[in-house]
Amino acid sequence: MHMTAAGTRPAAAGYRERLSPSLWALVGAAVGGPMIALVFVPIDATLALVIGAVAGIALVAGMILMAPVVAVHGGELRVGRAHIDVADLGDPVGATGEDARQARGPGLSRDAWHLLRGGVDGVVRVPVRDAEDPVTEWVFSTRTPDRVIAAIRRAQSVR
Repeated sequence: MHMTAAGTRPAAAGYRERLSPSLWALVGAAVGGPMIALVFVPIDATLALVIGAVAGIALVAGMILMAPVVAVHGGELRVGRAHIDVADLGDPVGATGEDARQARGPGLSRDAWHLLRGGVDGVVRVPVRDAEDPVTEWVFSTRTPDRVIAAIRRAQSVR
């Protein structure tokens, strides 16, 4: 590990991923614009067109902007609004395919904290080592489990 001029370790490279909706979910939201426009056609066709376009854009933008973010930065794992210090985490495990389906369904512990997104295949499971925390593990969706696991391990090694 390289030392900085002040003799301290540099911050580990972070990770950030937005769990944006699938293309089909966005197309479905965009179809809401013309439906909303139909309501305003009896009033004025031009007004209906403008309102429909704005509504469709707003629905798609809202779905993207409100999608949860998975991030590892500053010694902390953030998944959506929740966050935990990486020092309180055990060794993360990633899964895809059938293993991920098992982790999201029958293998999901009732004591686990989870954020699972449809259309995102990968899952990361991270045990919580804090004895006072009622949550035993975090289980969350990610498109790149290996990169999330590597970022958590880098952040743990810096601590």
